[in-house]
Amino acid sequence: MTHLWGASRLTYGALIAAAFLSIFPIYWMFVVASRSNDAMGQVPPPVTPGGNFGANISRLLGNTDAYFVAGLVNSAIVACTVTVSVVFFSTLAGFAFAKLRFRGRNALLMVIIATMMVPTQLGVIPLYMLMTRLNWNDRLPAVIVPALVTGFGVFMMRQYAGQAVSTELIEAARVDGCGTGRIYWNVVLPALRPAAAVLGLLTFMTTWNDFLWPYAVLNDPENPTVQLALRTLSDGYYTDMSQVFTGTAIATLPLLLVFVLFGRQIIGGIMEGAVKA
Repeated sequence: MTHLWGASRLTYGALIAAAFLSIFPIYWMFVVASRSNDAMGQVPPPVTPGGNFGANISRLLGNTDAYFVAGLVNSAIVACTVTVSVVFFSTLAGFAFAKLRFRGRNALLMVIIATMMVPTQLGVIPLYMLMTRLNWNDRLPAVIVPALVTGFGVFMMRQYAGQAVSTELIEAARVDGCGTGRIYWNVVLPALRPAAAVLGLLTFMTTWNDFLWPYAVLNDPENPTVQLALRTLSDGYYTDMSQVFTGTAIATLPLLLVFVLFGRQIIGGIMEGAVKA
C-alpha cells in the first residue's frame, strides 16, 4: 500500500501539540483533585499529582449537601438505560427504513430528520408540562423516557444499514423461512454492530454529561444526576475547588472506562464506515 505523502517533522509536531492540548486539561484535573485548595493559588502552579486524592474523595463522599454517590448511581441508571434503548430502537428502525418497503416510508423518515432540526431548548417547556401531567417530576423516568429514541440514531443506522446489509442476504434468509424479527436479530444486527458501538458511545457520553433537562425536572436535592451533584459542589459563597475537581475526575472515569473497553471496536466501526464511504 502506497502512502499519499510521507509524514514530516512538522506533521509529527502538530500531532504532538494537538495530543498535548487534548490530554493536558484532563491531566490537570487529576492533579488538582489530588491536592489541597492551596495548590490553586501557587505560582507557578504544580504539574505533578499530590497525595490528597484519597482524602478529597473521603470529604466528597461525606458531603451531605451534594449527594454525589446518589448522583453517580442515578446517572449510571439513566445513561445505561438510554444507551441500550437508543441502540436497539435505532438499529431496528434503521433496518426498517433501509430494507423494508411500506407505505409512507419516505414521509416518515423526513419527519424523523426534521426532529433533528429542532433545538433541544425549544422542547423543554412542553416536555416539562407533559412530565408534570404524568406526575414524573423529580423522578428518573422524566429523564429516561424522553431520550429513549433519537432522530440522529435512526438516521445514522438507516444510512449504515443501506450499505452494510445485503438485500440478497435478507432475501435468502426469507427463503429459508426466517421472519422479520429473526432476520433483524441474526442477520442485520451483527452487520450493524460497528456503527451500533459508535452510536452507543456517543449516546452514553451525551446522556452522562446532560445537564439542562435533568436540571429542569429533578428538583429534589437528594435525587440528582452526577452533573447536578457537581453543580451543588460549586454553589455557595465559598467553592471548594479540590472537591469540585475530585468530583469531576470521578465523573469522568466511567467515560474513560467505556472508551478503553470499547475503543477498538468503536474505532474499527468508524474506519469501516470511512472505507465503505
